[in-house]
Amino acid sequence: MLKVGELATRAGLTVRTLHHYDSLGLLRPSARSDAGYRLYNRDDVARLQQIQALRAFGLKLGDIGAYLDSPAGSPLAIVERQLAELERQIREAAQMRTQLLHLRSRLARGEQPDLSTWLTTLEHMTMYEHYFSQEELARLPLYQNREAQLEWQELVRTAQSLKDSGTDPASNEATTFAERWLRCVERDSGGDPDFVLRLTTMAARDAAGEQEMRMSPELLDYMRRAMAEMRFKVYGRFLPQETVERMRQHELAHSDAWIVLANEIRGCMAGDPDARSDEAKALARRWFGMFTDMVGDDPEVVAQFRKASATEPLLRIGTGIGDDVIAFLRNAMQNMHAHERRTRY
Repeated sequence: MLKVGELATRAGLTVRTLHHYDSLGLLRPSARSDAGYRLYNRDDVARLQQIQALRAFGLKLGDIGAYLDSPAGSPLAIVERQLAELERQIREAAQMRTQLLHLRSRLARGEQPDLSTWLTTLEHMTMYEHYFSQEELARLPLYQNREAQLEWQELVRTAQSLKDSGTDPASNEATTFAERWLRCVERDSGGDPDFVLRLTTMAARDAAGEQEMRMSPELLDYMRRAMAEMRFKVYGRFLPQETVERMRQHELAHSDAWIVLANEIRGCMAGDPDARSDEAKALARRWFGMFTDMVGDDPEVVAQFRKASATEPLLRIGTGIGDDVIAFLRNAMQNMHAHERRTRY
């Protein structure tokens, strides 16, 4: 058993952090000493490892508890996610090493590398390299188009001005601007939902990305709210007002969780396109569980939501959720129901 101070030192955390996890119910010590000190056993340490891993993936503390209680939150599933992330980093490091070896070789021979060599090395160091392969970067309009990059700088300045002036994200001015923002996202991602999702993740997680695009976390949150309000106005033409308000409250609480879940689904799709694995079924259950929390389970309301999503392109732009994701989730649910029928009879 480890005392709280010992665990904090070994984990590279502060005692205050462990106390905070305890207060949130995320990590409660299994025992206390006669003197009242928190004592942590092996299972507690394993849970702490999972908590820290999920934080590194970008999940908020408020969502981690529910995630750990889901099938996708098993120790094996989390370690597999960590390994996949580590393997991605290894591939990127190998690419960077190759480029640096080439650069070192030229410098050692007394050569002066040309501009393109230095630019290639610099590109390997940018934030985009953490999310896109070189082949994908060649197909990413935002990365290739200098005019688009300059336009995005202007968009960010406009967004900052709206925020600084106190413009309500739900105002017509803000939601009209949000529509322009989303249309630029669609254009500069080539309309690829996977690219949209990775750009969104990059902006949400990567501090270097925020610096390069001059977007603070506060500004990013402002634009998320404005885009959400724009969509709520569209949904308002199809859904009861109480449902729209329910969606608004859900968005405030779970916007990051949707991004994390969508990334997990796309990762699972790559290795299990037919959605037959237990992981795929668990992801589908989480997805439809969150959907029910957002919209409710009234059949008429759900039908109207689906009608809105099918007939209003603005509702899908910038979400990173394409028809391929929806088809994958439906296949996962069908496979799960088919398995349940077989085991029942």
